[in-house]
Amino acid sequence: MKKLLICFTLLLVNTVVSAQWYNPQKVEVKLGYKYAEALNEARYRNYPKAIELLDECIKTDAKFVDAYLSKAGIFSEQKKYKQSVETYRIGKNLDSVYFSNFLLPYSIALAGNGEFEEALSSINVYLQKPNLNERIARSAQYRKGCYEFAVNYKKQFPAGSYVFKPQNMGDSINSNLSEYLPSLTLDANTIIFTRRVKTGGSHLNEDFYVSERKNGTWGNATALPGELNTESNEGAQNISIDGKLLFFAANYGNEGEGNFDLYMSNLNKTGWGPKINLGRAINTEYWETQPSLSPDKRTLYFTASDPSGLGGSDIYFSTLQPNGQWGSARNLGAVINTSADEGCPFIHPDNQTLYFKSKGHPGYGEADLFMSRKQADGSWGKPINLGYPVNTIDEEGSLVITSDGKTAYYASDGADSRGGLDIYSFEMPDHVRPFKTLWVKGNVFDAKTKQGLPSAVELINFSTAQTISKVQTDETGNYLITLPVGNDYAFNVNRKGYLFYSENFFLKASSTDTTYTIDIPLTPIEVNASIVLKNIFFDVNKADVKPESMIELDKVVQLMKENPTLKIEIEGHTDNVGKPADNLTLSNNRAKAVINYFLYKGVTPDRLSSKGFGETKPLADNKSEDGRAKNRRTELKVIAK
Repeated sequence: MKKLLICFTLLLVNTVVSAQWYNPQKVEVKLGYKYAEALNEARYRNYPKAIELLDECIKTDAKFVDAYLSKAGIFSEQKKYKQSVETYRIGKNLDSVYFSNFLLPYSIALAGNGEFEEALSSINVYLQKPNLNERIARSAQYRKGCYEFAVNYKKQFPAGSYVFKPQNMGDSINSNLSEYLPSLTLDANTIIFTRRVKTGGSHLNEDFYVSERKNGTWGNATALPGELNTESNEGAQNISIDGKLLFFAANYGNEGEGNFDLYMSNLNKTGWGPKINLGRAINTEYWETQPSLSPDKRTLYFTASDPSGLGGSDIYFSTLQPNGQWGSARNLGAVINTSADEGCPFIHPDNQTLYFKSKGHPGYGEADLFMSRKQADGSWGKPINLGYPVNTIDEEGSLVITSDGKTAYYASDGADSRGGLDIYSFEMPDHVRPFKTLWVKGNVFDAKTKQGLPSAVELINFSTAQTISKVQTDETGNYLITLPVGNDYAFNVNRKGYLFYSENFFLKASSTDTTYTIDIPLTPIEVNASIVLKNIFFDVNKADVKPESMIELDKVVQLMKENPTLKIEIEGHTDNVGKPADNLTLSNNRAKAVINYFLYKGVTPDRLSSKGFGETKPLADNKSEDGRAKNRRTELKVIAK
């Protein structure tokens, strides 16, 4: 009601200037009663009736300025900013001097309609008026700051051809009740959301609903199967990218630590299993909500109202410990959090881009949505406002974004809502998209027995040596790990008692939409066992180890430390390009270069040997470049356990 109340307050200001012809005190008495009746309807939010009465006033007196201005204020309160601006302008054209008292609510309507330059111009004129009420002057100064931000943002990030066009997800998802807080699996084919349902009489309860997409069409949403929906409120859920874990907030009275706590549940054969309180490392006597699980399942971001924070609600995080328990929650810090409210964190599947809403960072007014990228040192970069029209002068809610970075889902009470809040999708602006993210999935198993093996799977950025994701397979060896496009990665799989597996993904210059399925046999550590070290690189016809090889070389050093009696031979191989004698020399020198690195790292000489084979042991046909690339390799062979 704030904008409307400002409008009503200004109706009491009767500044008489010689150029002003309109005088509200000279309105015909019977018309004045009808106008007062309209204002009373508006105060009780009966806006259709108020508009009807104001239209009757205007029909009686086409120059009834206050009727136009109050009607404009109601449109603004309904977020019908285009109609509000048009109606304000009628009043402005009738008496610009009298209208000058309404420049503040007019500027708000202009900004709501995206006309920030005129909004700024209008508020500057308004602030020059003498004897402004102190409270209203503060409000005007705040709005001026918002408009200045909007004008500067538009210069910095011109919209170009971008069109914000939210699409209602339709009757299979939305109902005449409110749906909100959507959450997606990595493939964007499962959506879970919160619906406010009626559970008897007028009582409203929050429950989880799920819909599956097949052949591009969403099926009818149904109550989430399993044990999670109760007569208490459950909400703010987040599903893991593989669809096997669900984190959510709930208040079960005396059962939890206090107020809303965070819980998790595992998917089983019959649905979602019993709720598990995340414990005192995360939950407190205060309010915890809005969890977001990183794609590697190792970091949980959430909102909390702990008074020891930076102010209001803050975003916190907790990391999974080696014992499988969540570590103590930590504040995400002053780069993200402010003295005002922050909340609704969403960590994208790229594991590098965090979205959240804030009332404290510069923006358009109320709470805006922001994006921050993780830096090479693991810190978070300066937040970037998502910009208009994703952000508006009103309060924005949460959003989730598909793995390709193109499509966002959020809740809104749009004009085509089925009732209350509905879930919509829209295309993300280019400059605030996360990294497009592919994925690789498969099964890790024993190369001899073919039995699945619980193992650690890592993705490491070649350029920065930063671990992007580290996931644990399930008990049968199944894994799913994300691949953000835009960098080149080393991919490693490790388990104690086995030689590690290595692969690489070169996605820095890739525009592919390919996802990968790779089943991985791990070789037990035993005499004559061998693996190809796929992430050791050399320049053409040279034996100097390239810097990006250090990730793989250090994996071997770690293997040697974990197995102190292990002895290995490093074998060098080439393709058949060039003279055989030269290739033999090159393969010998490359193998020795690798050994020298291990010696430098402290591995004793008695555990190391090297040998070059040149082109004599090809793995593939040398007739193709792909075959020759497979033949140019470095192998590790176990000599003794």
